[in-house]
Amino acid sequence: MAKKVQDIPVNILPKGTSRGIMMLRKYFDGYPDNEQVRRSHRDHGYTFILQETGITHIEIDFQTYSIQAPAIIYLHPNQVHRIIAFEKAELSTWIIEEEHLHPEYLKMLNNLVPVSALVLSNETLSILSQMVAVSYTLLTELEANLYHNTLKESINTLAAFITSLYQAQSHLPENHNRFNIVARAFGKELELRYKTVKRPALYADFLNLSVSYLNECVKIATGQSISNNIHQRIILEAKRLLYHSDKSVKEIANELGYDDYSYFIRLFVKVTGSKPLHFRRKNRE
Repeated sequence: MAKKVQDIPVNILPKGTSRGIMMLRKYFDGYPDNEQVRRSHRDHGYTFILQETGITHIEIDFQTYSIQAPAIIYLHPNQVHRIIAFEKAELSTWIIEEEHLHPEYLKMLNNLVPVSALVLSNETLSILSQMVAVSYTLLTELEANLYHNTLKESINTLAAFITSLYQAQSHLPENHNRFNIVARAFGKELELRYKTVKRPALYADFLNLSVSYLNECVKIATGQSISNNIHQRIILEAKRLLYHSDKSVKEIANELGYDDYSYFIRLFVKVTGSKPLHFRRKNRE
């Protein structure tokens, strides 16, 4: 077993990338030869994988996915993932750091998490492939600042187009739109505050809503209560830290905002059905 680290690894963009933007178009088959993508990690940026042919097997937050062409998947910087293997896979992948995304697109991308692979029609794949080809051409022409500025706009257009595809897939009936808007606002607050805010009433206060109305919206949109959403988000981060770091359970509890170590263990058991150390041992075997 590889030696574990104290924190979850974050892959930064390699030297020579175009000032916060990385793109790669390549054919892969078999196991990845790059240790940085084989190990579980986060990316220092917003990641997109366009599966043009073949299959990519990837693990994202303890779930294994087989992305079969034609498809696209988007990964948020918070998500822990690793590439397992490729099967005759031709793909394009690109990462853009936060400061290079337009604010409106950044907001939309943050509201999408988490998502699964999105199956594409051949027509949509053709459009995306052409858009990627333009961006990739710009990436190779870095002698002038003009090319970088155009590349940045091109990548942002890609982000906007992919976001619209995901939004179209998850479109809700008209009478559910308000519930969905409120649930997304709650999800955004939860992502920002889950380590420090645990009470549903406080989230309702942040959104200027009653607890009962917020709970109704969240339950209709997600199938779970506010409390369950809070607990699931906390325990997801606990799982990440248990598996990918050597931090003690007490250190993890403190990091997630729990001074009462025993309560944190009871919560973990309630959500997962096992104790934290049992989860760590079982998943590292």
